[in-house]
Amino acid sequence: MNSITEKEKKLNQTLEKLKNLDLVKKDKSPELENLKEQKNQLEIEYKQLLENYNFLEKENLKLKQEFEEFKSKDEDEKRREQKFSEKIDELNQETDSLLDEIEKWQM
Repeated sequence: MNSITEKEKKLNQTLEKLKNLDLVKKDKSPELENLKEQKNQLEIEYKQLLENYNFLEKENLKLKQEFEEFKSKDEDEKRREQKFSEKIDELNQETDSLLDEIEKWQM
């Protein structure tokens, strides 16, 4: 008889634990739901950030290319200016030479 009472007592304890466990699960359900919502929100934000990053990366590449083109044009322009200056110097030297020759002939 003692054994049956002990078994009944253990069974009642176990049932009580199960009831409490079920209550705990119900209590945590809003927390879990909140965590799921936060996770979903974070995933959405992550996707947006990733899209923005990809857009900025493309823009960065585009601007780098434009900068390189501008730099190349600038270097070409500087080379042309340098050549032009050299030609002017040559012409000035030739002019000086010619003026010297003219002076010699005039004397």
